[in-house]
Amino acid sequence: MILSKKVRLYPSKLQEQKLWQSVGTARFIYNWTIERQEENYKNGGKFISNENLRKELTILKTNELCWLNEVSNNVAKQAVKDACNAYTRFFKGLSNKPKFKTRRKSKKSFYHDNVKLKVEEGNLVKIEKIGWIKTNEQLPIEVKYTNPRISYDNKYWYISVGIEKEEMQIELTDVSLGVDLGLKELAVCSDGTIYKNINKTCVVKKIEKKLKRLQRQISRKYEKNKQGKEYVKTKNIIKLEKQIQQVHRKLANIRNNYLHQTTTNIVRTKPYRVVIEDLNVKGMMKNKHLSDAIRKQCFYEFRRQLEYKCKFRGIELIVADRFYPSSKTCSQCTRVKTDLKLKDRIYKCNYCGFTIDRDLNASINLSKYKLA
Repeated sequence: MILSKKVRLYPSKLQEQKLWQSVGTARFIYNWTIERQEENYKNGGKFISNENLRKELTILKTNELCWLNEVSNNVAKQAVKDACNAYTRFFKGLSNKPKFKTRRKSKKSFYHDNVKLKVEEGNLVKIEKIGWIKTNEQLPIEVKYTNPRISYDNKYWYISVGIEKEEMQIELTDVSLGVDLGLKELAVCSDGTIYKNINKTCVVKKIEKKLKRLQRQISRKYEKNKQGKEYVKTKNIIKLEKQIQQVHRKLANIRNNYLHQTTTNIVRTKPYRVVIEDLNVKGMMKNKHLSDAIRKQCFYEFRRQLEYKCKFRGIELIVADRFYPSSKTCSQCTRVKTDLKLKDRIYKCNYCGFTIDRDLNASINLSKYKLA
């Protein structure tokens, strides 16, 4: 099984300029690929393959885009491949139509060829056309790396690589664990374990309050420096934008770290299978009153982490059908309560009189999913 390893880089000022150049090249070529595909479609042509676009790019490098030779050749080639893969996923109905990447919103990252990546003892990594860069942790030596990516998270540079690891051979229990995700609590397990919603803690609320204050402050400065229909970006505005980026980064790291702690604790109970529900997050986000709370819970990331951690330990992960009535079914007599509302936090069965917490009842029903 391939697991990723991510370590921080310590580039010099000159190396950091070259890293930014590679990031800009990857974004430019990605947008160039989308533009070529759109132009070709308007002229009645079919989808241009990845190989043909790469050949076209090689010709352009000798004339118009000769500056691409300053960065690694694989940065541009992989950007073309990423854009073509995005279109392939769109044609299959797996994702939305690819959009142009902007300097402000796009992820700051680029690809590095796994063959040309060199690692030496002393926490050193060699990146093509950039040189040797020190890392804060030693990457494994003399192993096969897959999909190396260099990224920037608005504060530090990182390199992430995929490394082949053998799956863990552990003795599992005979427990079928149901996990119910929600907004009041992040997750309620069928064994009674509750993982709280970290967005309701004082620490996160204090950071979110600071974020709102900075956003109001920068909004007032934009309005004050407005010239006609254009907004002028002053040095103070740039400083505030950097502060806002750091706050967003801090919130994202807190939530991601808590998701890792939660999913790791779930798989460490060693159940032979874990059952979660298939949530329609896209439909749930249409509720304007709950969309912000749903976004902060990061349900997709929770499921992604749980999938690879279960696979690594040999635990079966089952995703219950989207229309399975886990909340409406009585875990005692299996009768379905059709008039259950969202505000009803305590489940009381109309037939047997069984009373239980709504989320715990749902998780128990999920643990019994398709066992009969």
